[in-house]
Amino acid sequence: MSKELDNQEQIIQWFNNTYTKRGFWYLRPKKAYYIYLEILKAQPNQKLLDIACGLGRLLEASKDYNVKPYGIDISSVAIMKAKEQFPDFNLSIANAEKLPFENNTFDIITCIGSLERMINTQNALKEMLRVGNKNCKFCFLVRNSETTSWQFFKTFLGLKNKKGHQDAKNLKEWTAIFNTAGFEVINVFPDQYPLQKRLRRRSLWLKKVNYKQLVNNNEPIEKANEFLFLLKKHD
Repeated sequence: MSKELDNQEQIIQWFNNTYTKRGFWYLRPKKAYYIYLEILKAQPNQKLLDIACGLGRLLEASKDYNVKPYGIDISSVAIMKAKEQFPDFNLSIANAEKLPFENNTFDIITCIGSLERMINTQNALKEMLRVGNKNCKFCFLVRNSETTSWQFFKTFLGLKNKKGHQDAKNLKEWTAIFNTAGFEVINVFPDQYPLQKRLRRRSLWLKKVNYKQLVNNNEPIEKANEFLFLLKKHD
């Protein structure tokens, strides 16, 4: 077995174990996923593909937008559990580097918190471009390598999750990766869920937080724990 295949099997095993032991506790709540669909301006009957869909939380949120949901994940446990919860969804076990779909199939494509875990990022991005139609919009949440927590705990102390292929890059590096692959960056936002939780803590307990609305943040985007990219195919 090649080193790449061996690493892939290790990643699959880690996610299978994680979803077996932790299940939905491993994921953010459903309300945290609305923002991606809002940024994409999801419309009824659009075909949505969620890459590394896990247990289907984003696809669950997408039901409120009447899109046609598809999801793939390398974890057989994740897909099995997702199908138990959402039998009507189009879910399949697949690798992002070899998507089981025809060219130009999807209108919107998401990959939330998983792109940095893929072994060959460029191959995965090329596949996403292939299955997205000419007007397809893409939404990726990716980790920032320049945060204090990442540099100290993950890098200096060596606590990076190697079995789960945990990785991160800074804003400039992610932008270059997307540009090289053939994407055009429309906008970049800081990860919204931590800001939404902060807003809720600062508000009166009776005040509701609109999880579908972007939260303004005065900190430089470079300091965000994770980056939320909105992209399209390069013209």
